[in-house]
Amino acid sequence: MCGEATELDRATLRRRRRSRTVLVVVTAAVLGTAGCDAVGGAAAPGTGVQQGEPSPSPTPVWDTSPSSVAAVGDSITTGFDACAVLTDCPEVSWATGSSDEVDSLAVRLLGKAGAAERSWNHAVTGARMADLPGQMARAVRRAPQLVTVMVGANDACRDTVAAMTPVADFRADFQEAMNTLRKALPKAQVYVASVPNLKRLWSQGRTNALGKQVWKLGICPSMLGDADALDAAATLRRATVQKRVEDYNEVLKEVCAADLRCRHDDGAVYEYRFGTGQLSRWDWFHPSIDGQARLAEIAHRKVTEKRP
Repeated sequence: MCGEATELDRATLRRRRRSRTVLVVVTAAVLGTAGCDAVGGAAAPGTGVQQGEPSPSPTPVWDTSPSSVAAVGDSITTGFDACAVLTDCPEVSWATGSSDEVDSLAVRLLGKAGAAERSWNHAVTGARMADLPGQMARAVRRAPQLVTVMVGANDACRDTVAAMTPVADFRADFQEAMNTLRKALPKAQVYVASVPNLKRLWSQGRTNALGKQVWKLGICPSMLGDADALDAAATLRRATVQKRVEDYNEVLKEVCAADLRCRHDDGAVYEYRFGTGQLSRWDWFHPSIDGQARLAEIAHRKVTEKRP
């Protein structure tokens, strides 16, 4: 009986050892599947993730410090009438100028030496939106990392209200300009400034007798003609021009919003409450040097703004 008992005890011990071995194997397999060891260490090989390690942040689409700038647009961007009468003055351009008084967007982003080497102004005095695709085609040849756009005032400033650029045409031409850019430079960034508030320009400039005399030479007749007239026809005319400017700004915002690498100024230029100090003393229409500096401030704030 003692011998039989001993054999039974040995058999029981062997079974218990086999059970413990199976338990260890099963436990190891479960922990391996869960992707961690018993003390919370590394995940299973090949997962590429460490427990407790944050996922890498995605690279932002918008670069707040582009290394080159090209400008397209109209006389506002050429600095027209800011330095002398009836003359472009690109050195005070809000976008690419070299003037210390303005501290242009390009200088703020690239430094003075960098702006001199890596910024280009393709804006043309008198340009309308229909001219933008051609300007954009010239701009892309330099492969800029950032393109600034400010255009639309001349589309509203016509001899008559009827001569203003239709909104549909304005949209089509802006979209064509953006398509031209994207075909050549799919990763270039675009800053789009809103069209200035022409009715505020009228209300500010009409306080200056000399300014009103200059306007009679034919500066933006649709808005500034008969500056002192306050009758129903004049009021309706100005309201119609203002509505067209607002429609243009809505187009700029919508087309820009559809492009991942485009930033609209959210109406900052349109809403800026400029006074006569920001207007040219030769025509009370274009920005003065101080006005150019204010546009540069707005642009730099919008371009370098960190957004979600």
